Amino acid sequence: MRFDIVTIFPEFFAGPLDYGIVRRARESALIDVRVQDLRAFTHDRHRTVDDRPFGGGEGMVLKPEPLFEAVESLLGETISPESAPPAPATPFATIPSRTAVILLSASGKLFRQSTARRLAGLDRVVLLCGRYEGVDERVAQHLATEELSIGDFVLSGGELAAALIIDAVTRLLPGALGNEASALHESFSDLQSGEPSRDQQQRTQGGVSPSSEATGDLLPDSQSLLLEFPHYTRPADFRGWTVPEVLLGGNHEEIRRWRHQMAIEKTRRNRPDLLTGQSSA
Repeated sequence: MRFDIVTIFPEFFAGPLDYGIVRRARESALIDVRVQDLRAFTHDRHRTVDDRPFGGGEGMVLKPEPLFEAVESLLGETISPESAPPAPATPFATIPSRTAVILLSASGKLFRQSTARRLAGLDRVVLLCGRYEGVDERVAQHLATEELSIGDFVLSGGELAAALIIDAVTRLLPGALGNEASALHESFSDLQSGEPSRDQQQRTQGGVSPSSEATGDLLPDSQSLLLEFPHYTRPADFRGWTVPEVLLGGNHEEIRRWRHQMAIEKTRRNRPDLLTGQSSA
């Protein structure tokens, strides 16, 4: 099985990949892990990978061009509006059926043991490590086959998450563990769905229960949790995918309402449990 990691900090992985089960799996050629420097896919002398977000706001956003070029270089395919079906349809026509392109993001669906088992059945996993304030939304919509989060917290980047996923998936591969029965009796593995029981969920969630489902433009309860709204940066027109007009108009109240509504829609799509208080699938 092959893992490709796309990151602006390739040196980070000199440690996490050199120990334990992952190291042994690499040495026995059970897995092949290759780290790609995102800056190698830029074309300016400063090797720029980020820019300010349209519509204003704090921080910088990773640009779409180097991420698209990195994945296209790895897969040998060009991804464009003509070759890819509209989001969120997956897998994309140009990405092999046994390959996943995963954007690591705090706004993604939760990575669970069942996710690890599904990925362990693939031939190749490409992990895109987010950084800064976020990643241009066109990466999530038109490049990544899925967007994953390792928990309800925010990291400085996706590198730690990538190492976690590689470890969790590798140990499920036949031959990775010294005793093949070990993986059959671990946490989460004895449940049909691979998900924790309701009692386990209540313990791990610390008793916090989000409020009722949101409807309309505004949340009915200020305690409800939302994922972050989508980000866009230059260019405004990238391969025919354009930035929403509302972000270009300069009306800050319209931008605020649009971002709030998009956050509700993304939360309902990726993490409905945050709106209903139920466990996500």
